[in-house]
Amino acid sequence: MKKRAVAKVAKDAGEHLRMDEDLDGDDELISSDPDLKARRGIQSLDAALLMLRTLASFPTSVSLTELARAANLPTSKAHRYLASFLRAGLAVQQGKLGRYDLGPLAVKIGLASLGRNDFVNRAADGLEELSASTGLTALLAVWGTHGATIVRWERSPNFTITSFGLGSTLPLLTSSSGRIFLSFLPRRLTAARFRLEMEHWLESGKALPDLDLQPDSVDRLISKIRTDRISEMDERVIPGLFALSAPVTNWQGEVEVAVSLVGTTRDMLVQKDIRNQLFEFTRRLSIERPKR
Repeated sequence: MKKRAVAKVAKDAGEHLRMDEDLDGDDELISSDPDLKARRGIQSLDAALLMLRTLASFPTSVSLTELARAANLPTSKAHRYLASFLRAGLAVQQGKLGRYDLGPLAVKIGLASLGRNDFVNRAADGLEELSASTGLTALLAVWGTHGATIVRWERSPNFTITSFGLGSTLPLLTSSSGRIFLSFLPRRLTAARFRLEMEHWLESGKALPDLDLQPDSVDRLISKIRTDRISEMDERVIPGLFALSAPVTNWQGEVEVAVSLVGTTRDMLVQKDIRNQLFEFTRRLSIERPKR
């Protein structure tokens, strides 16, 4: 940043600022307000982390030119950051073409982060806010020994009493949470429960309101839920209750936690704001599956 620009910023903000030089020769504003300074961070480090995130976003090794373009940085600056990454083990340079990829330290940091990721507690931390912002009851379910099991429950003021509560097991085929696990878990994990429920419905002679008890119908349902990343259930299954569910997925694309919103009016199933809030809540908590 040029000195005249810095002076203008200082004048407009009415703050006492001074100039400092970062390692790349860029000017950095440092405020006399320590809180503001902390929020601003270190600009050169922010740029370096952006480079690292960009490198991680490529499905395979990448050239310097491609990486600099994707990070919107000059090639010379991108090269300096990469030199530091190479020394630290955050990046490696491969083959005769000298393409760049993530290094052993980046892998080690990633594995450490994955090992410490507590999906349930992270989702539980935001459950009260999700319930308050939507006006709906919010709950978390995980896959247990007997299927989808409720482990957290945040009631809304308008909640209708049901037989479900903490520890309750939800059906695979006739609950929005269960269908999330059916769609986002390997078949071998859900096969036994799926077979029991299919046998129950076939023996009862009853039909599900939105699903034919045929393999191709189930496959179509799973495909739709995986595409939409959301499952819904209306009162035809549980009288008086409507539900939306979405998955918090791990780095393998498998569901760790199903987050559900439950209400008593059909409007909740079609309100874009409610669907978007649930979708964004689970997206933020999920770990993006590596691109192939």
